[in-house]
Amino acid sequence: MSTHINAKEGEIADKVLLPGDPLRAKFIAETFLENPVCYNEVRGMYGFTGTYKGNRVSVQGSGMGQPSLSIYVNELFRFYGVQKIIRVGTIGSVQEDVNLRDTVIASAAFSDSYLLNQRFGGLHFAPTADFSLLYGAFNKAKELGIKAKVGPVVSSDFFYDDKQNWKLWKKYGAIGIEMESAELFTLAAEFGRKALSVFTVSDHIVKGGETTAAERQSSFKDMVVLALETIVQEGDI
Repeated sequence: MSTHINAKEGEIADKVLLPGDPLRAKFIAETFLENPVCYNEVRGMYGFTGTYKGNRVSVQGSGMGQPSLSIYVNELFRFYGVQKIIRVGTIGSVQEDVNLRDTVIASAAFSDSYLLNQRFGGLHFAPTADFSLLYGAFNKAKELGIKAKVGPVVSSDFFYDDKQNWKLWKKYGAIGIEMESAELFTLAAEFGRKALSVFTVSDHIVKGGETTAAERQSSFKDMVVLALETIVQEGDI
């Protein structure tokens, strides 16, 4: 057991899907996994382990923002031997050709968070996804007929961006804005593990508009299937 995860040794798989919303973790486990068992309810941050096509997979809520994610990913890596994590969630697009309901696969994560500065001081680390997971997800999306965009995202500490920093991020090629991936990729590098983020576009910051609840549910399922199919693939590139 760890401070925030009440699982016993062996109850968490070495492959984990990581949504921010704990209720989304519950939905994923009950909808996509066979025989899911809840291993964590501490602070309402649900965690489940089940099987997907014969492979043990866990789903763990991580909360909103990089500091919260950092707690859960640290504990998964430090105390439970997790080897692969794929974050699943929503993202706001800042590119005209990345539309509502599209699937986004993050190759890297820019960030305005001070967490990187606290770690590296005057050095500048570039948080990137694991290439074998990235390549596997890209090919699996094509195989499944899922429209997916690959590129860098922004992990921002600001949900309400009054300074409209997204315009600068857009200029430098960011696909969209989310709140967690930079810390996930950094921790994976620190611990020598593998990490990726896969998103559904829920709103468009440039063109306006957002998905309905029904649309989010449909595109969310595509994203989860892609993440599951990717994380259970055997071998590396």
